[in-house]
Amino acid sequence: MDTDLTAAYDRCRELHRRHGRTYYLATRLLPAWKRRHVHALYGFTRYADEIVDRTEDLPPAERAARLDDWGGRFVAGLHGAPADDPLLPAVLHTIAIFDLDRDDFASFLKSMAMDLTVTSYRTYDDLLDYMEGSAAVIGTMMLPILGSSDPAAAREPARQLGFAFQLTNFIRDVAEDLDRGRTYLPDEDLAKFGVTRAELLQARARGRGTSQIRELIEYEVTRAQAHYAAAAPGITLLAPASQACMRTAYALYGGILDQVAAQDYDVFVRRALVPQRQRMAVAARSLLTSAGTPVVIPGPTVHPAP
Repeated sequence: MDTDLTAAYDRCRELHRRHGRTYYLATRLLPAWKRRHVHALYGFTRYADEIVDRTEDLPPAERAARLDDWGGRFVAGLHGAPADDPLLPAVLHTIAIFDLDRDDFASFLKSMAMDLTVTSYRTYDDLLDYMEGSAAVIGTMMLPILGSSDPAAAREPARQLGFAFQLTNFIRDVAEDLDRGRTYLPDEDLAKFGVTRAELLQARARGRGTSQIRELIEYEVTRAQAHYAAAAPGITLLAPASQACMRTAYALYGGILDQVAAQDYDVFVRRALVPQRQRMAVAARSLLTSAGTPVVIPGPTVHPAP
């Protein structure tokens, strides 16, 4: 591997280590040769996200231009152009090795562009359309790297796991997203529980949610649980060497929902986090679990997604 490519993989790994603690821990349970490719995908998604969310002092048009320019260099790289970028060589190398679906990457960049102009979603179906590009495709990108005994059967669970992880993040990060001017809780859900966006902002300022907001969050948690339930069969379809990694990620992201429930569904009192000691215990338990063992769906009960 040449020096530039090695440096690009190292850059992706550093982004992953710094910003994706839960998934980074899980990735350490993969065979060494697979890890760099997972880091490459994470680096790609994280860098695009940073263009959108870490340049808030710039006008939306300039942020959009930066994302479009970076996306254009990525597409040019797919067609063989030299990638003059600190991390794109690693992403392009991973795509080539596993023949990943280019449409997944286009869908992802489209969803990232939506974050520059869309600040809320009317219905859950509208949110799912966004998450198709921002989350579900990441599941299908990952699948060839993880390997599967039945890729066709594993595809839909992989998509559902993407939905589950991202909805978990949305639930945990309601306050942070409000600070960015966005709400990923569908408008129809807010109306169902008699919650307004102004009341969410008041709860953010107060550091405490109302009973109606807590009921709303509990409802969204049950939705996430339904996606975890739909994703569960896919874990045992993965290559045995990849199951400990995804079993860990599944349990740790699901553990965030457990933490939300433990604080009475009030996401404004603190950011729900799985304690480090528990995280390490989950990883150790996953390593000791035999391949093919079903995962435990998070939460005491699971309700079908409406």
